[in-house]
Amino acid sequence: MSNKKLIDKKTGFDVNEDFYRFEQRYDVFCRSDWDPEVKSKKASEFFAGYHMPNARGRKADGFGRKDYALRNAAWHVSNVIRDLRRETDDRKEGFLDTFTAHEDGWPEPYPFESADAASQNLKRAADVIGAGLMGVCEYDERWVYSARYSEKTQQSKPIDIPDDLPRVIVIGEPMDFGLTATVPSALSGSATGMGYTHDTFVLLTLAQYIRNLGYRAVASMNDSALAIPLAVQAGLGEVGRHSLLITEEYGPRLRLGKIFTDMPLTINDPKRFGVKEFCDICQRCSSACPPKAIPSGEPSREAYSVSNLKGVLRWTTWAEKCFKFWVGQNSDCSICIRVCPYNRDFTKWYNRVWRRLAGTRLRRLMLRLDYWLINRERHSSSRWWST
Repeated sequence: MSNKKLIDKKTGFDVNEDFYRFEQRYDVFCRSDWDPEVKSKKASEFFAGYHMPNARGRKADGFGRKDYALRNAAWHVSNVIRDLRRETDDRKEGFLDTFTAHEDGWPEPYPFESADAASQNLKRAADVIGAGLMGVCEYDERWVYSARYSEKTQQSKPIDIPDDLPRVIVIGEPMDFGLTATVPSALSGSATGMGYTHDTFVLLTLAQYIRNLGYRAVASMNDSALAIPLAVQAGLGEVGRHSLLITEEYGPRLRLGKIFTDMPLTINDPKRFGVKEFCDICQRCSSACPPKAIPSGEPSREAYSVSNLKGVLRWTTWAEKCFKFWVGQNSDCSICIRVCPYNRDFTKWYNRVWRRLAGTRLRRLMLRLDYWLINRERHSSSRWWST
């Protein structure tokens, strides 16, 4: 059995001969630059609104001036790093291109006794830096984009990740539990912004530590490769009906990044704890999605548009519907995260018991208990500000 087939068996991925690597130019956000099907004046205003004073506050709860002020502040640090080389070098780092804000490290690699020792050392460093989750998988070129997107030319450009970096470190940064309860709102976008800001800090710092040890490290966030398949391979969690990663620690409430490296590290095994079987019987996200962008049926190979990955059996969201809803409400949406039964505070023992039983034949009972006992209605912005 080939290595790819072995890892697919462990993860549950079903990849057929129709598969081909995704080209970043066809990401729905990139398409809003050039594709008439997605590009619009409202889309341009949506992106401009992430910078004050372009944000258009309104009277609706969660969309006031202070809500936008916090959301845009949450994105600020990530945006500063993103734009360091945007005008001069056509690099939108962290979103279209890998991070380059690094220094050279030692010329000779640090001699760890074993991959286990190196992994233990890196885990300790990651904890100090503030990584929420960390896992390691082998480099899999299937999930690396076939080409990057150039914002300047609106065409594709070559991937700049060396293909001789054999391992990928995947980092997960949690989103604030209370803020996600206010979705949809500009206020809830603060959870997304802080997720990426924390991700930026952790990725740059941890990659610099690896470089300081004398190894190569290329930090990447929403750019260059599909993070969710790599996260599944690295043992962080499983993919849910809403196409998001679901983890044992934070459910679907996190943002992902990765570091491509040659540091000798132990590869983590994929983790399966019953998410697929639970999502088979649960349609909370698809029922709650206003634009009906989340499928209610079985996983399929159907691709709704050029923004979908082809050749993989999976639940696929309708990217255009999702994005146009974001544009219409003038902020990103995470309703699917808010209503997901796995969106819980797993520091509480009873939520950990629920998670364990949700992965067994008692999953239908656990779904009913979530309906009966958990209030997944939207919380008001004023309630969040007053607590």
